[in-house]
Amino acid sequence: MTVLKWLLIVVSVGYVGGLAALFLLQRSFLFPIPQAVRTTPAAAGFPQAEEHLLTTDDGEKVILWHVPARPGHPVVLYFHGNGDFLAGFFGRFLDLIADGTGIVALSFRGYAGSSGHPSEQGLLRDAAAAYAFTTARYSADRIVAWGFSLGSGVAVALAAEQPVGKLILEAPYTSTVDVAASLLPIFPMRLMIRDPFRSDQRIARVTAPLLIMHGGRDFTIPIALGERLFALAHEPKRFVRFPEGGHNDLDSFGALETARQFIGGSKV
Repeated sequence: MTVLKWLLIVVSVGYVGGLAALFLLQRSFLFPIPQAVRTTPAAAGFPQAEEHLLTTDDGEKVILWHVPARPGHPVVLYFHGNGDFLAGFFGRFLDLIADGTGIVALSFRGYAGSSGHPSEQGLLRDAAAAYAFTTARYSADRIVAWGFSLGSGVAVALAAEQPVGKLILEAPYTSTVDVAASLLPIFPMRLMIRDPFRSDQRIARVTAPLLIMHGGRDFTIPIALGERLFALAHEPKRFVRFPEGGHNDLDSFGALETARQFIGGSKV
């Protein structure tokens, strides 16, 4: 009985300690920031892009890359994932701009040269600054908002409040609460998350045509969460499953071409 008692004490202390660590460090897990140092487009091998420094409404300075769209072509407003940085996407961006499509790609606060510390409200403020930059140069119906992983929650929030021509969600989720609960079912994650990104509560306000792409082998954000979000969205909408795709490799299974067909090469 003494051994069992001490075993229960050790397990309980470990559980409470893990719970405390998850609560206190949750933003470090949600926003791991792989690169905080600024990389210019030219240094990244993407000289076609112009670099801009935007000021958000709460005073942060965030970096944005812009490749102007050719006349009559759409522009992709791109929101990256939680472990990403713009210099890591220039290959995808090069493919996107080949037909004259433009790019506006935002580096969230705290990421790759942008000031501040990330949070849900902070990222939404960053997105608002990027949207204002974009609409100062393009009509709203030419804007294709594209959110990958964490960025899908930002894209949904933006499209729920502002007009866009189309919306692409790649490996999206219903909420980060649901993601955390699926990854750590032994902890009460639904009571702990400070940045819930409730796309499930926002998607019904999106009226733009929607494309969702998700991998069947995505173990970071289960495809079931993308399917659930899709069910909550209005028509017109399309869900493309890549059965062998994971979380970060959908371009290897045709995601980029699927997105290009959805975006179209002429005015949206």
